[in-house]
Amino acid sequence: MHIVAIANSESQPNSFVVVLKEEDGTRRLPVVIGGFEAQAIAIAIESIQPNRPLTHDLFKNALVALGVQLQEVIVSELKEGVFYAMLVCVKENGEIFELDARTSDAIALAVRFGCPIYANAAILDEAGIALEEAPVTPRLSNPEASLDSINYDKLLEMLEDALGKEEYERAAEIRDELKRRTHDK
Repeated sequence: MHIVAIANSESQPNSFVVVLKEEDGTRRLPVVIGGFEAQAIAIAIESIQPNRPLTHDLFKNALVALGVQLQEVIVSELKEGVFYAMLVCVKENGEIFELDARTSDAIALAVRFGCPIYANAAILDEAGIALEEAPVTPRLSNPEASLDSINYDKLLEMLEDALGKEEYERAAEIRDELKRRTHDK
């Protein structure tokens, strides 16, 4: 997966959404993170060098000094709406070990080490948002209408529109309504 966007969270003040996209697929995984973590990720993406190391830079420097490289990050679990991640590290002697991490910290470190980010398939199935190749159709005349009163095809259109506008929280609400209907059948 790779980072395609970092945006303000509309539903949680002072929070952001980092959006991960499948490398060879159409699904996106929106993860709500804090402001400091969003800043740490953005600074690393933009290759900005602060005067003093930030916490994630310090941790990277400590790992490197100890002969440890971050091999990959895995978004490993989703429990009660909270993502969990694992840092897969390798020592100089080739020994591999894992460290539990907050997903936002794991992503910030992955950017610094230039290592791949993966997500378990079950997490993408549960929380991922699939984009279809269909063109975006005009919006509904009443976008504030309750989702349960909108037909399935219109919901798909709204999902595509929300994703196109990077309104990932709205897209997640629509995705959840679509899943609810699929499960109710």
